Amino acid sequence: MIDLSGYSSALQFADGLWTAAARNPVSYPGEGNAFCFQLEETSFWFRHRNACILAAARNHLQGGVIFDIGGGNGFVSRALQAAGLTPVLVEPGPAGAANALRRGVATVVRATLEDAAFRPESLPNAGLFDVLEHVGADADFLGRVFALLRPGGRLLLTVPAHAWLWSDEDAVAGHHRRYGRRDLTARLAGAGFEPRYVTGFFHFLVLPVLLGRALPARLGRRRRALDAASHRSAHRSRGGPLGALVAALGRLEERRIARGGRIPFGSSLLAVARKPAWPETKPGSGHQDTKARSRDSDKFGPVQNRPPAD
Repeated sequence: MIDLSGYSSALQFADGLWTAAARNPVSYPGEGNAFCFQLEETSFWFRHRNACILAAARNHLQGGVIFDIGGGNGFVSRALQAAGLTPVLVEPGPAGAANALRRGVATVVRATLEDAAFRPESLPNAGLFDVLEHVGADADFLGRVFALLRPGGRLLLTVPAHAWLWSDEDAVAGHHRRYGRRDLTARLAGAGFEPRYVTGFFHFLVLPVLLGRALPARLGRRRRALDAASHRSAHRSRGGPLGALVAALGRLEERRIARGGRIPFGSSLLAVARKPAWPETKPGSGHQDTKARSRDSDKFGPVQNRPPAD
């Protein structure tokens, strides 16, 4: 477990986790964490997302500490921890924080990002894994994350892709939007980040989501809300030829991301952005600081081969 007293004076440690006295509301269904907890362990969607996140983390993270902001039940944090990284789960929901502890996540913060009151430029890296779409003022939120990251720190994030895939499922999940590649890149740049890598993933789900959710929603045909059992069935890994095909396509995506390649489309986007470590130009010089540039060529190897940031 990480001692977070050096990151924030607003957090107190008790009963195995860090908490903040202030409690601000979040745009996420109150029962959402409990619902997802029933799905995650057997869901091909959550497992494949983890694999893609880990592939990108190994390629792009500096050091092993990453603050998993809005990390829910700790499904991603547990995977990061098992891979040798050091996640800090930041989750405002009491159920999500408790579930993360049950899963063995070593450092858990039960608070919103605002309530946690981390010190400016204190976070080595940050993750927003299907979080940004739940935030109404997403540009402002990205700006707050930017201010909290150390110079040179990385932001990893995943979001649902393509406004034309919007459906009732998005509304029920508390989404404010889905993102296009250019839109996401522009929002990251607008917050001050240097977008380094953006790829689609879940390319094999685009057609099913379009035909099964988005088009019916556009035609005004409201789908019956799925109960927990139906959702578990939809997320469960399939056997037979179809299951084998989906598994093979998923492995192809994972290998491509691990090699640094990009997937041109998908029902989700994965992005990596960097907070600049120094000014791009010397004062009054009008040209790039080539010495600084040579110190950071952005050719990062696997995390385990790099010295820790902390």
